[in-house]
Amino acid sequence: MNTIKSISIALTCLALGINLSAQEAGGKAAAGLENERWNATPNDINNLMKSAQNLINANYSMEIKTLDEVNADPEQNPVLYYSGHYNYSFTPDQRKKLRKFMLDGGMMIFNTGLGSKPYYNSTVKELGLIFPESPVQRLSADHPLFHSYYDVDRVKYSPGVYKTGFKGDEPWIDGVNINCRTVAIISRFCLAVGWDGGDVRPDYAAYMPESAQKIGVNIFSYATATRAWAKSAATKMKFVDKEETSTDKMCMAQVIYDGEWKTRHAGLSLLMRTFNQKTEIPVKFGLKDMRLSDAKIFDAPLLYITGHENFRLNKAEKELLQKYLLNGGFLFAEACCGRKGFDMAFREELKIILPQYPLKPIPPNSSVFDQPNKILSCGVTPALANQLGGAAAAKPNLQGVEVNGRYVVVYSPHGMAGGWECSQSPYAFGYNDTSALALGQNILLYAVTQ
Repeated sequence: MNTIKSISIALTCLALGINLSAQEAGGKAAAGLENERWNATPNDINNLMKSAQNLINANYSMEIKTLDEVNADPEQNPVLYYSGHYNYSFTPDQRKKLRKFMLDGGMMIFNTGLGSKPYYNSTVKELGLIFPESPVQRLSADHPLFHSYYDVDRVKYSPGVYKTGFKGDEPWIDGVNINCRTVAIISRFCLAVGWDGGDVRPDYAAYMPESAQKIGVNIFSYATATRAWAKSAATKMKFVDKEETSTDKMCMAQVIYDGEWKTRHAGLSLLMRTFNQKTEIPVKFGLKDMRLSDAKIFDAPLLYITGHENFRLNKAEKELLQKYLLNGGFLFAEACCGRKGFDMAFREELKIILPQYPLKPIPPNSSVFDQPNKILSCGVTPALANQLGGAAAAKPNLQGVEVNGRYVVVYSPHGMAGGWECSQSPYAFGYNDTSALALGQNILLYAVTQ
């Protein structure tokens, strides 16, 4: 038996009867331990939902179910919430069910009871098993979850947080991202006691009530917006090149690195298809994923790298990428959703890899903007328009590294991959579908013709 609180934008709260060893149970009656684990703060969700309902004008309901009772269809229970204190594990069937639930548009919220490290570690491990292709990672300060209603750049913690050795006042939320949507979040320190309405004792590793409430409202706001988007987005479009070999095929490789290296699963393939349709150039791309430490990158005239969060390349990866670029290779880079974490990391890495060749704006008269599409301005997403002062269109913003009169790196600090899939995130700072495809096609043409 696994029991979860279920929220019904709806929220389902899981009362999870997870496998506990006799030692962990400590001789307590199973029923009492079960209640202590998932229902230690009985008013947490009800109080939070009242705040969220008043502020973001959304109707919420809550029910408590075991995981076996939860429907895997997120239409029935869009948000699942589980709070606990102890080590636990899901069964293989439960992992399969939760994976389907989240991939189909659902969201899971995990709260560490009183900042429990055993529960936190178990959750990180379980999410790694559910989504082996997407790492659990800390959400950076520019993640929309911290800005969906309130701007939560700094928070107040109880003294108990600092007794754990943590230093700082920024929120610590980890997450799993699939197709530009965070499908699961883990609060490293306890949110529930701040939601519950009682006193937060100094020894609790928890957020103080005001900070907990703001983060909670943001979670609901984010879940509501991304759920509406997930229902309508064309995220399941997929183009597969069925030909195994072709004499006129060129390999385009997406760069694998330690972190969230694949933000969209269909976008690049869809861009390549529209490129071939647009240009009718007898070049057919084969798409591979590889690390920069793999010497086979020299068989790929074009590399693509993207991401949301901060990342680092190791010494071998930097050295081989430098050699690749200085010997005729081409790197197409994009900050997916226009996220600052990737943007800052990419710029820092590029300074180390090509210290003599700075990243500069590509001038509007460059051939990059000329073929196969004449691009003078670009439509942008509502989020980017708001950032730019309300303009629905802007001059294209591409930056490049030029070596011997040829760009070997073309980088977009604004997101494009969501536009290639015709499903930009509601929080994306990027180009709209038409402009994202046009820019992407132009970059590919430049890469194969210059």
